[in-house]
Amino acid sequence: MLDYSYMDIFIPRDLTREAARQLLTEHAEYGQWELARVRVYPDGSRRVRLRRKIMKVRSTL
Repeated sequence: MLDYSYMDIFIPRDLTREAARQLLTEHAEYGQWELARVRVYPDGSRRVRLRRKIMKVRSTL
């Protein structure tokens, strides 16, 4: 079974689409995050949930 860690990001409505795209792209490229869910609210703000796999290392001893 895979385990994930999650990070929630709130994107205000006055942030441009290009700036939001750039923010999420940087998280994906440098932090290995992937998009799990986007919730758009009636006022135009967004709540984004990112996830990434938790690496579990087994002992070789």
